Amino acid sequence: MLDYATIREHFGAKSISTSPAKTLTTEAPVRRNNNRVGVLMMLCAMFLFAGADTISKILTDAFHPVQIIWFRQSGLLAGVLVVLLIKGTSILKSAQPSLQILRGSLVVFSSVAFVFALRYVELADAVAASFVAPFFVTILGALVLKEKVGVRRWSAVIVGFIGALIIIRPGMGVIHPTVLLVVFAAACFSTRQVIGRLLADTDRTITTIAYTALSASLLLSIALPFVWQMPTTAAHWMMLLGIGVLGGVAEVLVIKSMEICEAVVLAPIHYTIIIWATVYGYVIFHELPDHWTLLGTAIIVAAGLYTLQRSKR
Repeated sequence: MLDYATIREHFGAKSISTSPAKTLTTEAPVRRNNNRVGVLMMLCAMFLFAGADTISKILTDAFHPVQIIWFRQSGLLAGVLVVLLIKGTSILKSAQPSLQILRGSLVVFSSVAFVFALRYVELADAVAASFVAPFFVTILGALVLKEKVGVRRWSAVIVGFIGALIIIRPGMGVIHPTVLLVVFAAACFSTRQVIGRLLADTDRTITTIAYTALSASLLLSIALPFVWQMPTTAAHWMMLLGIGVLGGVAEVLVIKSMEICEAVVLAPIHYTIIIWATVYGYVIFHELPDHWTLLGTAIIVAAGLYTLQRSKR
């Protein structure tokens, strides 16, 4: 685990404290940074997430987003249940259970919103709009973690959101207005990232994975009976089970990469998902982003990389 001096270096927090109760609840793991492995994990996660998003878009013609995400979370849940049977409930011992549950709930909100938008928005456009996530991380760092954000980084955030406006083009009727749900999903995803980084300093990776799977699955299961549609074809069953495997493995890779790799190193890796989304969109849906989407994406990526550079300094 990173010590608190290193955390302050990453997030700019002036002070971070723990209570005696947290110290007694669970032993904080020792984090050893391994940027190469962390980057590789995040690259694989983006590839798998893009695959799961592609399948999810196909399934939106037949199933409600809640049902799709329930299956997407099932792979992670199955793995956690096996671990619980082997190791017992000790893996649920958390210093910050409320944050763990909040993170799991944010998984539901971000995933359902994104998949609902995929029903109406092209895959590459939706992924490009989701690139505002790193800017939400900067905003959260300033507001929640008390990170010192200078004029240049705030300017990069503004430029990044201008890039998002170029992609979305509100009021022009080019992209379906549900693309705004992608922006909401990006905000939820960014909050998950910040919470995940904080949890890595008090809880084991398996604890975060377990809480994510259990809390997200419970919340989805409450809503599932109201939207359930029985799959009637083998292809539907294969795709629904497939997104469970892809989503579960990708989620584990993201959590683990955030634990062993510096956040500023991982930030630009998120952008590689646009490559896979564009390829999948062209091959499966015969969709290609227009020049305005490409321009907006380029602006967002450039602003994001500039923000990364300033963070390193």
